[in-house]
Amino acid sequence: MSADEALARAEELLVELDARRTELERLAEADDVDGDAAVDLIAEIAELARRIEAELTRARTLADAAG
Repeated sequence: MSADEALARAEELLVELDARRTELERLAEADDVDGDAAVDLIAEIAELARRIEAELTRARTLADAAG
């Protein structure tokens, strides 16, 4: 995997994260908020954020190695 591929993967994950955030906002605006669904979405957002951070770290490591 190259640094560019890691960055591309991070961007894909960021799109997923944004979709989950939008979903969470819609859920929060609902008259009858489903607390379990909100907690699940927050957990998904946290996991996506961790995966994005890992991809960015990978990209930085690969870029540094390529020098």
